[in-house]
Formats: sequence, C-alpha cells, structure tokens
Amino acid sequence: MTGVEGAVRVQRLAQVAVGCAGAAVVVLVVMVGWRGLGVVLAGAIGLGVAAAGAWWAVAYRGTTRVFGAVLAVAAPVWVLGFLVQSGLGLEAVLTVSLWAGGMAAATEALRLDKRARRAVQVPSAPRALKPVLIMNPKSGGGKVEKFDLVRRAEALGARVVLLDGQDVSALAQRAVAEGADLLGVAGGDGTQALVAEVAAEHGLPFLVISAGTRNHFAMDLGLDRNDPSTCLEALTDGVELTVDLGTVAGRPFVNTVSFGAYAEIVQSPDYRDNKTVTALGALPDLLANRIGARLTAEADGTRLTDPQALLVSNNPYETGDLLGAGSRPRLDTGRLGVLCLKVEGAAQAVELALRGEQAQGLTVLTSREVTVRAEAGTDSIPVAVDGEALTLPTPVRCEVRPGALRVRVPRDRPGAEVVAPLRDWRRVWQLASGEAG
Repeated sequence: MTGVEGAVRVQRLAQVAVGCAGAAVVVLVVMVGWRGLGVVLAGAIGLGVAAAGAWWAVAYRGTTRVFGAVLAVAAPVWVLGFLVQSGLGLEAVLTVSLWAGGMAAATEALRLDKRARRAVQVPSAPRALKPVLIMNPKSGGGKVEKFDLVRRAEALGARVVLLDGQDVSALAQRAVAEGADLLGVAGGDGTQALVAEVAAEHGLPFLVISAGTRNHFAMDLGLDRNDPSTCLEALTDGVELTVDLGTVAGRPFVNTVSFGAYAEIVQSPDYRDNKTVTALGALPDLLANRIGARLTAEADGTRLTDPQALLVSNNPYETGDLLGAGSRPRLDTGRLGVLCLKVEGAAQAVELALRGEQAQGLTVLTSREVTVRAEAGTDSIPVAVDGEALTLPTPVRCEVRPGALRVRVPRDRPGAEVVAPLRDWRRVWQLASGEAG
C-alpha cells in the first residue's frame, strides 16, 4: 500500500467513525427524543447496580457473595428488559451498535495514523556484528520452537543461547565479555528486564523478541505480538529507540510493579494453577485489611494512605486503564505512572463505575520516584515485578532511569494498540476532514 493509499484509507476510516458516532447521537436525541433520557438513566442505574453487585461478589463470602454475583448479572438483563418494555429496545440496540462501530473505526484510524507518523524515514541503525540472543524455549507456551526462532536468528548472523535454568543476567554479562555488540531476548517481560539492565549498563542496543505470554513491553514498542519472528528483522533493517528503564529496590522492570492485593495474591503457590479461585478466596480479607501489610506510599510529595492496590509503571499507561492492561503511548517521558485504588464499600464501587478516574477511590498521577512503606514491625512486603512474585525489604523505592536503554526495533512494525480513542476524537475529526497534515 502506497503512502497516498494509506492516507485515503485512514481518512475513510475516520469519516466512518465520525459518521457512526454522529448517527448514534441522532438516534438517541432526535429519533428517541426525551425518551432518550430514559435510555441514559436506565443504563446509569444498571451500571451502578452491577458495580455494587460486583463489589459484594469480590469483597464478601457466602450468601452476600452469591447475592452480589446474581445482582451483577441481573442488572444488565433488567436494563435490556426495561428498554424493550418501554419500546426503546430497537433504538437502544441501534445506538449501541453505531457507537461501537464508530469506536472500532476510530481505533483503527488512530492506529494506522500513529503507524504512518512513526514510519517517517530515519537512518537505519548500524548492523550488529556479534549479536547474542538469549531464548527461553518454555516461554509463551513454546513460541521459540513454534516460530523456528533459533534457526531464523542464526541465519541472520546471531548467536543464540538457550535458557535452561541458568542465571540470565550472568549469561548476558558473559556474552558482553565475549564481545557481543547487541543483546536480545526471546522470553517474558521479567527476563527482558534483566537482560535490558545489562545492555543499559554497557551501553549496548537491546532487541526484544515477543515470545512471552503477555508481551506488554513488546506491544508498547509497536512490535508484532502474533509473530515474534518479525522482531528479528531489526537485525538487518533496524532503527533505534531510546527509552526509560524502571528500577524497584535496585532491580530493573520494563512494565509494572504492583503492591497490595494483587501482589499478595500472586504469592500463593495455587495462583498459577487456579487464578480465579485463589483471588476470590483472598480478596475479602485483603480488601477489609484483615490480612496483608498496611501500606503507605509517597510519590513526589503526594501521600497515598492504605491503598488496596498500587500500580507503579515504567511511564504512564493510557489514562483510565485501571489494571495496566492497556498500552503506554510513550516510553521516554522520564516519569513513572502511579495508580492507587482504595474502595471502601459498594457506594465507592458505584462511584468508580460511574465517574471513572474522577472517583474519590482512584488516584492517578505521575512521579519520578515512589517510596512504599509498611506499618511498624513489617520488615518486608510482597511485590509483583513484571508479573513475578517477590518479597522485598521495606521501604521499597521505585525510580525511573530516563533514556537508559537503547532498543533496536524493525523499521516496519504494526504499532501499539490505541486504547482510548474516545479521548482523541479531535484527532479523528482532523483525519476525517483532511486537516491532519
């Protein structure tokens, strides 16, 4: 596809997005009239009741949990029944369908636009003469073998070291001592971080191969998570990005550090085999502060007391992403993202569902340093670092090292997902009208 064809496609997608969103408003306001307020009100009530039910389902046990689960499921069904009984079912379905179509088109338009802007020609990075790639054959359910990564990498001139229980940092240090001029990893984000630290220490470029399970770091670099072999193109036609690297208690992380409920839950030996049952069994006591350490955090002067969940990320995630499951638009801001959740009762759960990041129980900010302390007498606390369960001595300090890591990526890569197009409808309008430039 040529640049002109790509621009035309982006513009058409943006026009579809604007058209669908506008049609949804027309259906809701013009065709439905004042009855449209009933649709909005019913939706808000249903969302609030479902949120309250969900809170009771996770924060309590026994009859209250069952009642909450039933309520969380029944509330949306009630809303649908109310709309049908009121003669608004067709209009409601049409409005939701148009809005969903508009969001989908907007997401794709923004993704392609982001990819096109990033594809501006930049000089290729010099080709590595002695690249060393460390590969974990077990990572991602065996992606190294599935995508024939060893053979493909060696065909491009790389030396491959298979990980089999060794100290990955020691392997990377040995590769540097033997003359490696590029380090790369095919594995999970925790393994990526350890080798990234060695690359940063020696000022070497670092290559990410998306062979893990979640591959959040690869996603935010714009790499293809469906086919990790495409990451190897960086060996022959790569460009270089300079990104930040996070540290927690001196240990590197590329994505997130979690404190509180999630960090406590992943410590359980049963978590890997049965995540849902383990979480539901622990949450009531964790949310009520009957078990687990009582924490206090300080983020550049802001004090966060008794958080139930605290997420610190290497650069902030898209605003409103409560679980860090979305993407980070940038990895070079020199700031940590901080998300603190403290919900005390069903009322605050309802407020969180209706108001999002404006809710009292949710704090979202950025910081250069975050220090987490525990109540007196607690010498160490559970911490989840890039998904790995650890126990670290308190206080635990999280910092960011701006521009510490040189990452080698393919020139052509799919691009990071766009999580919240609703927040960038101005750009969608510019693309639709041809004013984007």
